[in-house]
Formats: sequence, structure tokens, C-alpha cells
Amino acid sequence: MMEDTKTQQEDAGAVRTIGGFVAEDYRTAEVFERHGIDFCCGGNVPLDTACRQKGIDPAVILDEIEAAKREPMERSQNFAVWELSFLADYIVAVHHAYIKDNAGQIVLYARKVAEVHGGRHAEVKEIAAIFEKVAADLATHLREEEEIFFPAVKRADAAKKAGKRPERQDIDAIRGDLARLRREHEEVGDAIHTIRRLAGDFAIPDDACNTYAVTYRKLKEFEDDLHKHVHLENNILFLNAERDLGDYD
Repeated sequence: MMEDTKTQQEDAGAVRTIGGFVAEDYRTAEVFERHGIDFCCGGNVPLDTACRQKGIDPAVILDEIEAAKREPMERSQNFAVWELSFLADYIVAVHHAYIKDNAGQIVLYARKVAEVHGGRHAEVKEIAAIFEKVAADLATHLREEEEIFFPAVKRADAAKKAGKRPERQDIDAIRGDLARLRREHEEVGDAIHTIRRLAGDFAIPDDACNTYAVTYRKLKEFEDDLHKHVHLENNILFLNAERDLGDYD
């Protein structure tokens, strides 16, 4: 019996992706976060591959996943069952709003830290430059999602519910944007990972001023929000929108 369980675990680890686990049950995100495994931008990777890269036994992760699934789950966390239109509106209201409210402030803080502490901590100059580009790139990315991609997804979703074929322009807009949006997510994710590396996992130096400490805390908060944001798009909204369009090939 134990051997059967182990075999089932190995099969699950070899086939299922990190993003797939989290899309099915968001409680598992904490497991991957704890082990430093990327479930958003790098979520399209089989579990055993991700574990091999980290030097972790997949069986350990699978045991922790099963434990996480036994924890109480609020319906508000079950994003996989949300309708596409509702999910798109949620992403805009929560995650787009977070970026708009915080990115500019972090840019200003990072610049100030670079000016004051760059002589002793050269990495903060690079962090400020990288984050400034991230903020600019995301501003364009969010605008395109809100003005073009999400409206097309919502119209296509409404047409499907009404038993109609989506408009050709919406089908083309969704298909045409998916690869680009995924690539942009990967680029932003790589930049944020670089910031984390440069910042030493956001450990605050002994000689840091209050602004330095606040900047690192805000960067960590930004990273956490981005992980959830990109997961909801890459592993749920994008995949479901793509699946729905398969009916119209």
C-alpha cells in the first residue's frame, strides 16, 4: 500500500506543473513559497523538475501539499471556479490597483536610497534602476490588459454563455495577446527575482535608515502581490480563455 502511494506521488510530481497545483487549490501556494519555488512566472514546470533544481525530494513537497489541502478553505480563495469575467474584474480591482497605488512610491523610495546609500551599498543603485523599468513596463502592460485583452475576454465569455460565437476580432485579440502577455510576465518576474537576489532576500543592513528599511519591505510586499497576480492570469485566466477559444477552431 505504501509503495502504491509513493508511486502515485512520483507520477503526480512527474506530470503536474507547479502552476497546476496552485490553480487547483491556492492553499498549496504557501508550500511553494516556503521552499522558494516559483508558482507564477515559472509555474509551467513539472513538480519533479522544480524540485530537482532546488535539491528537494518531490515526495516531501507532495506530503506538504496534502497537509495544506486539509486546512479550511474559504470560497474566496477558490479562484479556479470563478467565472472569467469576474476573475478579470477582480484582478483589475485588487492587483492592478495595488500596482498603481504602490509602484510610483517605491520608485521614489528606491531612488532616495540609491542617492543616500549607493556609495556603501552599490546594489541599491541597480535595484532602483531595475524597479523603475519594471514600473514603467507594468504601466503599459496593465493599460493594454484593461483596454484590450480583458474586455475581449469578457465579451467572448458573455457570448459563450449566450450560446453564441464570439466576434472574430475578440478571438483574434485574445489569441494574439496571450503569448506577448505571458512573455511580459516572465520578463517582470525575472526582474523582480534579480532585485531579490541583489537585496539579499530583502535583509535590511545594520546601517539602513528608515527609508531603506521601508523600501525593502515594500519591495517584498510588491513581489508577494505580483506572484499571486501573475498566477491568477497565467495559470487560470489565460488557460481558461485559451481553452474556451478551442471550441471555435
